[in-house]
Amino acid sequence: MKILVISTMVPFVRGGAEELFDHLVRNLQATPGVEAEGFRIPFTWDPAERLLDEMLIARHLRLDHIDRVIALKFPAYLIPWPNKVLWLLHQYRQAYDLLDAGQSNIPADIRGQQIIAAIRAADNVAFSEAVRIHTNAPITSRRLLHYNKVGSSVLRPPLNDPELFLGGDSEGYILATGRINAGKRQHLLVRALRYAPYARLVVAGPPDTAADAARLRQLVREEGVESRVTLDLRFLPRTELAHLVNQALAVAYLPFDEDSLGYCTMEAFQAAKPVLSVTDAGGVLDIVRNGETGLVTMPDPEALGAALATLTANPGRAARLGRAGRAAMDAEALNWQATIEKLLA
Repeated sequence: MKILVISTMVPFVRGGAEELFDHLVRNLQATPGVEAEGFRIPFTWDPAERLLDEMLIARHLRLDHIDRVIALKFPAYLIPWPNKVLWLLHQYRQAYDLLDAGQSNIPADIRGQQIIAAIRAADNVAFSEAVRIHTNAPITSRRLLHYNKVGSSVLRPPLNDPELFLGGDSEGYILATGRINAGKRQHLLVRALRYAPYARLVVAGPPDTAADAARLRQLVREEGVESRVTLDLRFLPRTELAHLVNQALAVAYLPFDEDSLGYCTMEAFQAAKPVLSVTDAGGVLDIVRNGETGLVTMPDPEALGAALATLTANPGRAARLGRAGRAAMDAEALNWQATIEKLLA
């Protein structure tokens, strides 16, 4: 069986979606009777007018010599193929829920309305063509049903390289991993340190742009917390990332309305570390529960500072929350073999 996995790429930007793509292809290639390759099309969303060109490019691509396509992201899932399964990580959210939240890059004028209508119409065609639609989380399925009136089944991505996240004794710092950008809100943690005078923060991950890195460095200076913040702003090899997670007191992950549990969350719980998150973090809250597997606060510096202070002052409680997080991860029973079987069914 010849499988082609299709998705998008933004050159020199790497995050959870790129990790999922690579591991999906790798696990398909290790499946008996399967030949698999991955194909990613370059994608840009700025200016918004460019989105129309991106959709046309995807729609006019032609494939051959393939038994099944597994498509992950907009606009790659617009590429036509009769035996296409969607494992939907998310749509172009700026035309859907982020539009409703006032966080869209699409202009609020007549042309913007035309672009939104074109995106939604193209999506509806692609969804109708799919032989099956999985999503990465219940929140993604809810969005799909709400905006497109399309049903789907949830297929959560497994954790990659779980054997690396063994846990270990805490070195007392709070760790924030993942891509560095405004939507992941590492800046709130830096501002929160004024309310947690004994907390130490390590931020480790690749910035989306040089400007994202510069803004975070400047904020650390403005807040006067250079002695309590370590910034390691690059794409970390898995062994280095795992070492940071294993030695952390807790992991902080503050995305706005995340599509899934998030690899940052899964890595923390695999290592039996609690997760600090916020009330509007979306799918993260499917497994991060306040006072059970971590702490969940309002997304403001003072509330986050109180939580940082609580974790720092109570390492024993942090360890108990982390062990509960590990149990919650184990209960999900996520593994690549079962995932591949569902995608190939």
